[in-house]
Amino acid sequence: MARCLVTGGAGFIGSHLTELLLSKGHTVVVLDNLSTGRADNLENVQHNSRLEIRQGSITDPVALSEAVHGVEQIYHLAAAVGVKLVADDPVRTIETNIYPTEQLLRLAVQGSVKKFFLASTSEVYGKHPGEAWVEDDDLHLGPTSRPRWAYGCSKAIDEFLALAYFRKYGLGVTVGRFFNVVGPRQVGNYGMVVPRFVEAALRGGPVIVYDDGSQVRCFAHANEVIRCVAKLMETDGAEGRVFNIGSDQPVSILQLAQRVVALTGSAANIEFLPYNKAYSDDFEDVQRRVPNVDRLYNTIGMKPTMTLDEILHDIILWKRESLLT
Repeated sequence: MARCLVTGGAGFIGSHLTELLLSKGHTVVVLDNLSTGRADNLENVQHNSRLEIRQGSITDPVALSEAVHGVEQIYHLAAAVGVKLVADDPVRTIETNIYPTEQLLRLAVQGSVKKFFLASTSEVYGKHPGEAWVEDDDLHLGPTSRPRWAYGCSKAIDEFLALAYFRKYGLGVTVGRFFNVVGPRQVGNYGMVVPRFVEAALRGGPVIVYDDGSQVRCFAHANEVIRCVAKLMETDGAEGRVFNIGSDQPVSILQLAQRVVALTGSAANIEFLPYNKAYSDDFEDVQRRVPNVDRLYNTIGMKPTMTLDEILHDIILWKRESLLT
């Protein structure tokens, strides 16, 4: 069993991963500044003797150094998250995503760390025109004058850094590009579409769809995603490689809104809002975002398979219970 550091471990994905690692017998150190994560995300495991929760920022060199001490595995999930947060504050995005990753990698090779998982994002593909995106495809980021692309660019730099540390120092780096991970504990405060739709429907609407709703996405349940992450970290053949992690079943945003309304039994209306009203006049979106997950499946023999309805049922149940408390 290993001593693991999970940065952002009180966040949506991080808290699910922390629970999984503890269930496998690992010791887990969580570092989270609780800016977007929440302490109650860890309430199910907060009294576990193998869990250590440190409230601090990955941008604090001292906090980061102390958290890494004695660690053998790092799961680096902490980052600026959400399209809205990124569009509103690109400076924070760049400062949060790039500098701490470089320091964390340096601390890893100086210490006892053997395995390093870097949580990246489908945003690195930018405006890729392909039907299903493959890990070694060229990137198609938009212009630097559009803040929208700061997130994808900063995470691409993180990937370059991590893979360079694998090549130069032999650090066991694995990069996972997440595609629209959803599930219980995710909130809609930062532009996440599924919790925003579900909460709106449960409150009677309206359910607000940006633009015309023709944008295509794939949604994967957090529980399946973290199992893929854990399996990748247990697989030596995953080191030094990049993996798409997500569902490969596409759905339009309008179809998503319609399914949410139907499954909640809501009478909510679906309304449309132009991008310039939701974000800003210079906002750009990606029309189609679908991963090819062959590399993931061929490497670990698994991939996210839950249907959209199964995922939505789980989220709706959780959201109903949270609205009652």
